[in-house]
Amino acid sequence: MKKYMSILMVPVAAMLLGSCSKQLNLAPVSSVSDANYWKNADQVNAFVTGIHIQFRRDNTAFLYMGELRAGSFGTDPGSSSAFTGEATQGFENMWNQTLDANNPGVRNFGGFYYNINQLNLLIQKIQATSFVAAADKAYYLGIGYGMRAFYYFQLYRTWGDVIIQTAPVDHIDISNLAKAADPATEVMKQIKKDIDSSAANFADDYSFRQQKGFWSKPATEMLKAEVYLWTAGRKGGSADATTALAALNDIQAKVPGLKLLPSYADIFTEKGNDEIIFASSNNLNESTLSFIGNFVPQAGLIQNFYDSVQNMKFDASNNWGGLLRAPTKISTFRQFRDDDARKWASIQPAYNKNSDGSYSIAGCFIRKYLGEQNAGSREYTNDFPIYRYADLLLLKAEAEILLGQSPATEINQVRQRAYGNNYKAAVQGYPNQAIDANPKEAVLQERLLEFLLEGKRWYDLRSMGDQYVFEHTSLRSSEAYKLLWPIDLGALTNNRSLVQNPGYPKF
Repeated sequence: MKKYMSILMVPVAAMLLGSCSKQLNLAPVSSVSDANYWKNADQVNAFVTGIHIQFRRDNTAFLYMGELRAGSFGTDPGSSSAFTGEATQGFENMWNQTLDANNPGVRNFGGFYYNINQLNLLIQKIQATSFVAAADKAYYLGIGYGMRAFYYFQLYRTWGDVIIQTAPVDHIDISNLAKAADPATEVMKQIKKDIDSSAANFADDYSFRQQKGFWSKPATEMLKAEVYLWTAGRKGGSADATTALAALNDIQAKVPGLKLLPSYADIFTEKGNDEIIFASSNNLNESTLSFIGNFVPQAGLIQNFYDSVQNMKFDASNNWGGLLRAPTKISTFRQFRDDDARKWASIQPAYNKNSDGSYSIAGCFIRKYLGEQNAGSREYTNDFPIYRYADLLLLKAEAEILLGQSPATEINQVRQRAYGNNYKAAVQGYPNQAIDANPKEAVLQERLLEFLLEGKRWYDLRSMGDQYVFEHTSLRSSEAYKLLWPIDLGALTNNRSLVQNPGYPKF
């Protein structure tokens, strides 16, 4: 029997803003896999590794969807045109909230259905294998269900109604591609169902594999907390907040080795460190952060400016090697206190030097992922964190607020690491900062400072409540329909059963 799935026909890499279109190999995914895999345990492990490699390629979409509409990036009014003059190439449609079917920000549903189909295939095939050790079989099923839930949660939060496909597609008929989207309520049910299946298969196995580069039970429980906090802020109430808090407490109890690193900057240079729960791994001569070039300048730009802290002009040694399509806002830089180590580890300011020797800020760009020098060029080999212990603490603080409990312990652990020797509980500690009068705003601010360019800010605002989106971004309540992203013209053309999200012009 033929199975039809329209939007599975996407390239291996997501067709994102500024990327080049690639042709799809139309060989059916499952028939290729049947010919080459599912013969022995090593091949199964290779298939699981391939899923994580594709997940790493999808980091760019995760990043754009989670950051570029959230108010941290773009051009400040009155900022130096010389500094921000590198081509934005349509990125500005995201932070200006001017997305439409022709300028969707992210196309083809991020390309996520490719890996969803691979996960469907893994789940189907691994259940029928007899040559994989029982512990590995359970671990792989935990990965399959957990990562599938993660992908659908991204789709749900971004587009709302999307196609649910839980069986692998073993034939693509290009002459008849049509399937309507499923309601968002059903997508959420599927997400929670997959989370439960993942946790059940992992059972009591909380171990990490591949230097925390493979999905794990702690990753599933972090996702569970995110999902249930999202629904708690809507109709789930205290029951869902309690479920989220229980998942986070379980990680702390079962994985006692997780902790905050003493140095914030070390999180992004030490691979598989004690703070990481799950990260996409990159290594020299193997892979690099594919998105970072859009957030850092080219040498010809930066050499016109100064680092005021070092009292020096940037030179050829500052080979960031990018094209600054998405500057970090000066206003974002100024939200950090000077004695907060996250400020200098996350953002690099660039200054003009005035005739009297003083400095005036011209612009900012991301410094968080420094990469490494190799043969005179900078290679961005940092891992990309999906979940880490600071995330656990601040999600826990959010759950406690929803349950009427004090978030002080968790917030202050994060703040104490950020300020180090400068930390004074009476000054920086919760509830002693002015923003702490509104506990939700306190958590949102701490997450902004902690997770800049980790793909979380837009989702944090939406999870806390849509009013926070209108408060902290350029999106106005009069255009609330834009909380959901538009479906791109290509997807609507290829699958005529899809319907554009409400509010956007109909196709």
